[in-house]
Amino acid sequence: MDINLNYSEDDNPLALKSDFILSLCELVVGGKEGLAPVEKTVIDRAVRTVYREFLAEPVPEKMPILGDLYEELLRQPEPEAARVAAALELYVTGSLNVFNHRTNVELSNRLVCFDIKSLGKQLKKLGMLIVQDQIWNRVTINRARKKATRYYMDEFHLLLREEQTAAYSVEIWKRFRKWSGIPTGITQNVKDLLSSREVENIFENSDFVLMLNQAVSDRNILAKQLNISPQQMKYVTHTEAGEGLLFYGNVILPFVDHFPKDTKLYKVMTTKPEEVSGE
Repeated sequence: MDINLNYSEDDNPLALKSDFILSLCELVVGGKEGLAPVEKTVIDRAVRTVYREFLAEPVPEKMPILGDLYEELLRQPEPEAARVAAALELYVTGSLNVFNHRTNVELSNRLVCFDIKSLGKQLKKLGMLIVQDQIWNRVTINRARKKATRYYMDEFHLLLREEQTAAYSVEIWKRFRKWSGIPTGITQNVKDLLSSREVENIFENSDFVLMLNQAVSDRNILAKQLNISPQQMKYVTHTEAGEGLLFYGNVILPFVDHFPKDTKLYKVMTTKPEEVSGE
């Protein structure tokens, strides 16, 4: 629920925040049809109410939490508001209320790592969306301070599986450039990545792609998607670690980068079990 006064390019940062909360509620409510128009209306009305006090005096202790939105929805007269509130109850007063608290992580550090691995199946989708919003919040703060923000997403294909997180990822990808943000998606699951309807928007708004060794089926998909010639595909076919292709604009460049193994940096970065088991 965190927001700052630079959250949006518009004079009213609440409009963009309301859009995020609508996505969050849509994920919580579920169903093929998503939120009904009346449900979107009551959520937007409740959002404007719960942020009113904070926007009048933006201090941390007045930042609303999910429970404030839940209580405001219960005050609305429409039965649709009660339905949305009932869906939120599990995440407010129920057993999955982990996100119904103010942030207790120091987000002003130069390096912040969000690890959602321990979240259960029910919370993971919600967690991905909330992390993305926290990243956007940080980008807007850094931009106001004339600082760039680098955002690295491991297992990026997971963000594109769900409609809400996929749509939000594309919006971030499009917006980041204007806001001094540099997003980088990392994945080994090319099939899952390219099966998303949003992946074309991601590629169209990407200046740089680094491709390492690929499986046969993945190579065929990538060759078609990125217009890679058979000669160029040889550089990602049965190649060693540190070898592959770089894409920058319209340029495709093969590379070989065998990192020296006798360096401290290599020992810190390696994830090979046989090389870290003795640590």
